[in-house]
Amino acid sequence: MSMFCYQCQETCRNTGCTMAAGMCGKKADTANMMDLLMYTLKGIALVVEASGQPVEKSVGQFLTQAMFATITNANFDTDRIATLILQAQHIRDGLKEKYQDSLPSKLHDSVVWSGNTLAEMEAKNVKVGVLSTENEDVRSLRELLVYGMKGISAYADHAAVLDKEDDRIYQFLVKGLASTTKDLTVDEMVALVMEAGNTAVLTMATLDAANTGAYGNPEITKVKTGVRGNPGILISGHDLRDMEDLLKQTEGTGVDVYTHSEMLPANYYPKLKKYSHLVGNYGSSWWHQNEDFDSFNGPILMTTNCIIPVKDSYKNRIFTTGMAGYPGVKHLPERKPGQMKDFSEVIALAKTCQSPTEIENGEIIGGFAHNQVLALADKVVAAVKSGAIKRFIVMAGCDGRQKDRSYFTDVAAKLPKDAVILTAGCAKYRYNKLNLGDIGGIPRVLDAGQCNDSYSLAVIALKLKEVFGLSDINELPISFDVAWYEQKAVAVLLALLALGVKGIRLGPTLPAFLSPNVAKVLVENFNIKLISDADSDVVAMMAGK
Repeated sequence: MSMFCYQCQETCRNTGCTMAAGMCGKKADTANMMDLLMYTLKGIALVVEASGQPVEKSVGQFLTQAMFATITNANFDTDRIATLILQAQHIRDGLKEKYQDSLPSKLHDSVVWSGNTLAEMEAKNVKVGVLSTENEDVRSLRELLVYGMKGISAYADHAAVLDKEDDRIYQFLVKGLASTTKDLTVDEMVALVMEAGNTAVLTMATLDAANTGAYGNPEITKVKTGVRGNPGILISGHDLRDMEDLLKQTEGTGVDVYTHSEMLPANYYPKLKKYSHLVGNYGSSWWHQNEDFDSFNGPILMTTNCIIPVKDSYKNRIFTTGMAGYPGVKHLPERKPGQMKDFSEVIALAKTCQSPTEIENGEIIGGFAHNQVLALADKVVAAVKSGAIKRFIVMAGCDGRQKDRSYFTDVAAKLPKDAVILTAGCAKYRYNKLNLGDIGGIPRVLDAGQCNDSYSLAVIALKLKEVFGLSDINELPISFDVAWYEQKAVAVLLALLALGVKGIRLGPTLPAFLSPNVAKVLVENFNIKLISDADSDVVAMMAGK
């Protein structure tokens, strides 16, 4: 077995990728190095936990960045992962030395490992991958926790870039990582998974405060999908500070900026959309990037996940930054303290390129984050009370390549005209260009933003619960029909469960990392359901089932 990975929805046969490369394109050597990185991060967590000291901010930041680098479609560059391993070992050993007087003696010898390579681990007969946990149910709960923490780490890193951090997040990551090395009861592991959900809520709230504090509350905005005749730069990923730096540096240069995939919501923020050369959105969700990047003609800036294997046709004009990476692709360094990230090389290249080839010409409406929707609360509540709105369907989450994801387009098209879709994440590209109309001026697709803005959907639901005087969020006329793909979506799912949401439909498959027994626990406790066919699910959701 060259590798084993089953952290994303498209994992081979919904059991695990085991060959020379995963379905995402990640090579076996990269996957194995990521296993070693996660193993070393657990060592850091054990040292910090045993020391009894608070997590140092620099250590917390490193943990989030390193875990972020291991999520699906973030970093395919084995050398970059190897560098992170060396950094992790340096941090771990430095902490061991710093806290040596307060650490139990056995920690030095048997729990915190000192190997530097996979070969050394193998020589010691130490297993570092997912399958090193032999019990299927224990493995399932550990990996559910780990993947939730990877999603939390991504959101925490987004917030930290904007100088918003919460020590409680770092403290939980240490606790969670350390727990995966211990023999815990099922109840203890389930409790940690639920604590991860609460931490995910905290992290998304922190990121929401970071984004709105820096760029204002999202506003209802019509985003153009056509092009202009100027050369352009296409920015993808999730990092809004990279977007701001790019807009500042391209202002007055004659170079336009376009958003792609999860960067679309940047168009909704007042302090970003004020730039006249932010033209609009180009293309669709992450898995369309080969076609979208080909026809764009200009340089592409990939700020975070999701990057896919890069085609030679645009390899010389794509750049990565942050925790994203791909072999042979130019990686831009981090910003220096108090300075902007330097995008001069990207801008210079743009000036030599043709303008983008137009692939569509229309508009997408968005900007329905919690502040904007709550400003319309009276109108929304009146529509519900009058019967004009019968039900809200939360269709947040991830898009993906499989043909069966057309289910989500079909559901959107088949919902009756008195149903409103609440969405966030790139799953919206399955239906945000459909002409679904409005209900008394309220669009039938309310896009809150990026996947992390699923927090907005939770805030909206909790506010509606309060307005209607209900005691339980599940009494609202809201159904959840969620598409998942990677570990950010796992964090969102755990957040919803922690908030008490039940009856979530999940698809297109249940996660491969859920053992039958763990899946049974989720079904029994939270009534999680696998999606079926669009017609049946529409009928059931409209009936509140």
